[in-house]
Amino acid sequence: MTPHNSAKAGDYAPAVLLPGDPLRAKWIADNFFEDAREVNAVRNCLGFTGTWKGKPVSVQATGMGQPSLSIYVHELINFYGVRNLIRVGTCGGLAEKVKVRDLIIAQGATTDSTLVKDAFGPYNFAPIADFDLLRACVARAEEAGLPYHVGNMVSSDIFYHDDGLKSYEAVIRHGALGVEMEAAALYTLAARFGVRALAVCTMTDSLVTGEALSAADRQSSLTDMVTLALDVAIAA
Repeated sequence: MTPHNSAKAGDYAPAVLLPGDPLRAKWIADNFFEDAREVNAVRNCLGFTGTWKGKPVSVQATGMGQPSLSIYVHELINFYGVRNLIRVGTCGGLAEKVKVRDLIIAQGATTDSTLVKDAFGPYNFAPIADFDLLRACVARAEEAGLPYHVGNMVSSDIFYHDDGLKSYEAVIRHGALGVEMEAAALYTLAARFGVRALAVCTMTDSLVTGEALSAADRQSSLTDMVTLALDVAIAA
């Protein structure tokens, strides 16, 4: 047990999905897991363990932003022995070629967060995904016929930028595909502790075109993403 997690040793599977929203964690457990049981409810940041296709898997909400995610990921790795972590979230689109409902599989994550920058002194660390998880995710997305893009994600500590899309001009010029708030910290902690991590996000709102998913379409797209992530998680 930790100050943020009431789970006991062995309550988490080696592979854990990481949505930000606690209710999305519950939705995943209720709709995808067999024999789901709640393992954490501290601060309502819900965690569950069950099975998917007969293999153990867990889901743990991380809250919003890199500081919050870092607490849960640090503890999952160092207190509960988790070795494969897959973020399943939503993101804003930064490239016209990325359409709503498309998946972005983040091979790297640029960030404005001092949480990552300050840890490396004079160096600019490049947070990147685990290659084996990335490769497996791409292969399964192709097999399933899912629309996906592999590229750089932006993990920002700021949701409401005063200058909106203009604040992302530099990273857009360098090919960034989407923006969210967690992946860079996830990749940094995975590298630090020698475990594997991947972030997969459904693009739900385009900052470029203004397109956005309806509530019904969002649910359907998240189903595709979670199924993909679970298949990758149990094969890892």
